Amino acid sequence: MLFQDLFSVVINWLAENFVPLLISAIIIVVGYVIHLILKRQIKRLERKQKLNENTSRNLIKVLKYIIVLIIISAIFFQFAESLGLITTLFSLVGGTIIGFAAMTTLGNAIAGFIIMLSRPFSVGDRILYDNKIVDIADIKLIFTIMVDLNGIKISVPNQKLISDEIIDLGRNSIIRREITITPGFEEDRNKVEKVLLNSVKTVPQVLESPEPYVWINSFQNYAVEYKLFVFIDDVMHLPIIDSDLHKAVLDACKQNNIDIRTPLLHRQIND
Repeated sequence: MLFQDLFSVVINWLAENFVPLLISAIIIVVGYVIHLILKRQIKRLERKQKLNENTSRNLIKVLKYIIVLIIISAIFFQFAESLGLITTLFSLVGGTIIGFAAMTTLGNAIAGFIIMLSRPFSVGDRILYDNKIVDIADIKLIFTIMVDLNGIKISVPNQKLISDEIIDLGRNSIIRREITITPGFEEDRNKVEKVLLNSVKTVPQVLESPEPYVWINSFQNYAVEYKLFVFIDDVMHLPIIDSDLHKAVLDACKQNNIDIRTPLLHRQIND
């Protein structure tokens, strides 16, 4: 008896809402077809190299979210009258709570649109974020997925991402690296500079143009601070190159009897 009453209620509801249900189905189909057409057109522009891969991917994401939002709004409009009481109760009881909970999500979604459209970085770029070198794995509407040098995935809310400082190293950008040493005042300046410049010639990733150069950065109590600057364009192997540069400088200084230990600490230990 209960099953028959429930079945009768469902049949009556379907009969009363046949037209809205039919229109809703048509809206879903039309929205899906429009999404496929737009996606195909964007892919065609990508193949013709009028759009790059990252812009194409982001446009498809943005259009999908817009179409889904329009479909949901149109379907809700079809059932607005029959769901009027439910909508009122929902607004009174849960609207405020959900509204506060959704503020962060909405902020992240807006930030996601900003990142996708302004493109401060792209998927595959290597960036310096929160003092960490990470690669951009994916840019989603709410989160941006990064992978650090240990292979650990990091999800950062987009709202936080657009408010923090980010250094985009790109993929093939030319960036400057530096190495600091502090030999004592007794070391000949010309010799130190020559040894430093010759040392990086053993690291193949160092570019010849722009040329490496050496600065005297400051005078300390017992030492002179030298900075060696070089340029590289292989940012994807940045940690390895930095290590190779330090090895080359260390070996060159040892071979040329340049003591790069901190003189003050060295003297205190000897005393």
